Amino acid sequence: MPPDSIDLVVTSPPYDNLRTYNGYDFDFQGIAQELFRVIKDGGVVVWVVGDGTEKGSETGTSFKQALYFKEIGFNLHDTMIYQKHNFSNPSRTRYHQIFEYMFVLSKGKPKTFNPIKDRKNVYGGKPGSWGKNTVRQADGSFKENKRKTNSQYGMRYNIWRIITHNKKAAHPAMFPESLAEDHILSWSNEGDVVLDPMAGSGTTCKMAARNNRTYIGIDISEEYCNLAKERVHQ
Repeated sequence: MPPDSIDLVVTSPPYDNLRTYNGYDFDFQGIAQELFRVIKDGGVVVWVVGDGTEKGSETGTSFKQALYFKEIGFNLHDTMIYQKHNFSNPSRTRYHQIFEYMFVLSKGKPKTFNPIKDRKNVYGGKPGSWGKNTVRQADGSFKENKRKTNSQYGMRYNIWRIITHNKKAAHPAMFPESLAEDHILSWSNEGDVVLDPMAGSGTTCKMAARNNRTYIGIDISEEYCNLAKERVHQ
């Protein structure tokens, strides 16, 4: 792929051998370096990852990957949380695990940010300031300005609670469609090129197409590529 050709990457790697992807593995450092090469200046990579537990200790793979991205030149623009609505395996020695990290990495300053404003504002419809909104004039007198009214909805927080997929899905770890779509809407514009280098069932490609973005999906499994093509064409 040519350098500086991708506007946005939304992907999730197989982590800590928690899932079986038809026997395939992946070279994290090689992929990270290639992503830095192909992403445009101001482009964003959304890297969704969690940690496994080995011998009673969390692996910390997610943090190691985030730090490696920084080491090769990415900015860690935001550390977000994807909060699931339930948990798959109850724990007896720690609190139930219901989240994954969504590392938002940028090559320089992000060129696009379209904040999603769907958080109900507690002060929605009320004046934006208390008392009179006055400005002192050059002659020392005060001019009273009209007070603004707070919007009904504000920008959401960086913890996103999302319903997960049915366990009977054709892929062992499918993205929730809303997760991919909301990141695509946030960090890209219509006509931009969105890449998923570990496309799996094709959710990123599907949501990119639905929102008038150009998509590129890559997967080493022919079975998953065929599944992704079917979902996109539907």
